[in-house]
Amino acid sequence: MFATLNEDGSYALTGAGYTLLVVILLAVFLLGVFIFGRNRRKSSARQMAFSAMAIALAMVTSLIKFIHMPMGGSVTLFSMLFICLVGWFYGLGSGLTAAFAYGLLQLIIDPYILSIPQMLTDYVFAFTALGLSGVFSKSKYGLLKGYILGVAGRYLFAVLSGAIFFGTYASDYGFTSPVVYSLAYNGAYIGLEAALTIVVISIPPVRKALVRIKQTATGMDTE
Repeated sequence: MFATLNEDGSYALTGAGYTLLVVILLAVFLLGVFIFGRNRRKSSARQMAFSAMAIALAMVTSLIKFIHMPMGGSVTLFSMLFICLVGWFYGLGSGLTAAFAYGLLQLIIDPYILSIPQMLTDYVFAFTALGLSGVFSKSKYGLLKGYILGVAGRYLFAVLSGAIFFGTYASDYGFTSPVVYSLAYNGAYIGLEAALTIVVISIPPVRKALVRIKQTATGMDTE
């Protein structure tokens, strides 16, 4: 009902499958804003707007790929940063909610499904981990620390997926161990994008601009 089997062994979502994912995405996003949003109506509306904007920017920049890996994964235009910003702005709960919604959106836009466990690992768990940036929302250098933690979380699930579900391709790249293959393969694109992002957000004018955006997003500039 929700997916059909392709000749290569992967599954393609049906209209009902896409509809279900869209409904879940909207429900989770709205529920997250309701639960983790600020008390005042104006602040909740601001949080919803900035979170939606961050997800949209992450989605658009994820389509701008500088390096595209042969078995999936790519170096994008700082797409992971935009999701991590939500956690830095509003805390762990809001960050995880936005990241979960982003994972579902990635599944809707560019699905590659071999099984439910693989789908959950690659799309739900991996992208939701970016919301761990919210752990450091109130810390000094919170964005830098949160970004590193969020990306590390995504990398962990990407490595698990690569070793478990795509380990058979290890020998094609000269690796005898699926784990080592997955560590190297996923580290190549996730690590490169993370390194470039860390350099950019460490530039003083950029860091100050992001702090100003956070003040606007949280209403600190008007309170």
